[in-house]
This record gives sequence, structure tokens and C-alpha cells, in this order.
Amino acid sequence: MTQHSYSEGEKTAIYRAIYERRDMRHFLSTAIAPDILTRLLDAAHHAPSVGFMQPWRFIRITCPTLRIAIHDLVEQERLCTATALNEREDAFMKLKVEGIMECSVVLIAALCEQREQYVFGRRTMPDMDLASLSCAIQNMWLAARAEGLGLGWVSMFEPTALKSLLNMPDDSQPIAILCLGHVDKFYDKPMLEQQQWENRKDLNTLLYENTWNTPCP
Repeated sequence: MTQHSYSEGEKTAIYRAIYERRDMRHFLSTAIAPDILTRLLDAAHHAPSVGFMQPWRFIRITCPTLRIAIHDLVEQERLCTATALNEREDAFMKLKVEGIMECSVVLIAALCEQREQYVFGRRTMPDMDLASLSCAIQNMWLAARAEGLGLGWVSMFEPTALKSLLNMPDDSQPIAILCLGHVDKFYDKPMLEQQQWENRKDLNTLLYENTWNTPCP
């Protein structure tokens, strides 16, 4: 333990949140306390960002009609995805891929407009704005798990259609529909692993040393 380490209990709690975080699809309709929602958004806002650009924007969906319209966009893409999966179409259609109509809070996580002004750290890799927003979402995800709340990341939608629906600027970009709410229970394993869609890869097969595909002892 170094002088900067957290206590054993604090470290255990952090690793527990990491390992027990799940991409949730099943929710209860119980309302989220406003102070908890504020803490989750503040956790997202304290994520690292390249050049400290803070490109994240969050749109809370409170209009029932708008929530239904967003759900319809996701359903359209779900059917298109199923067709594109060819022989796995039937298996995919059996999966629950979102909880938009059941969850307590729907948030749209987006990249802000006028991002070209941020050059620091993005000159050769402009998609670092997306990496920054992803860190913000992960912060919220881990904080939600610590609060006993579930969060699901929905990426099946046509971005242009969602931008139009939300009256977003042309140079902004919706990245995720976030479903947030209380849950009856958390999945023992990632849902797609439980449903035998995919298994977690062995870390050793993803770890290289010095050059690509050189195993790291």
C-alpha cells in the first residue's frame, strides 16, 4: 500500500462497482430521488476529457410523447439490425435490447456542437471527444451501481433522426440513449453472456508486449 492508496474497504467498494456493473434492460418504474440523479450527473461531469473540453451534453426526456418517439426509433433500428445479422436474426429478436418505456429516467448523451475549436489532444485523433463522453457515461454507470440503480446504454438508433427529433444542432452528435432506474435485481453476469450471445474473452489473448500479436508473458 502506498501513501496515496485508499483504505481496503474503499478499494473493495470501487472494484465491486466495476465488476458488478451491468448493462441493464429490466427496470422498475419507481422514481429516482432528485438528489441521487444530481449526484449521478455530477459524477459524469467529473470525468476526464481531452484538453478539458468537456464535450458531453445530457438531454433529459420528460415528455411521454417524445419518449415513445425515441422508443419507435430504436425499434426501427432493432428490426434493421436483426435483418443484418442474417443467421443470428432469430436469436437476436429474442433478446431484450432496451428498457426505454420501463425505466424511470431517459437521458440522451451527446457530443456538443462546434467541437472543431478544441484542438488540444484532437489534432490527429478528433474522435477523442467520443472517448471523453464515454468516460463520462462510465462514471455515471459506476456511480449508479454504487447507488443501487441500473443503467442501460442503447445505441440502436439512426443519429440523424434522433437529432431531428430533439432539435439538436447539425454539428452535435447523439451517442447514447441512457435508461436509468431502480431494478428488481442485477444480472449475475452480463445479460448477453447469460443469453449465450457472447462470452467474455480471456484477458491474456488481448494483452501484447511491444508489438502487435506478441504475447505478453
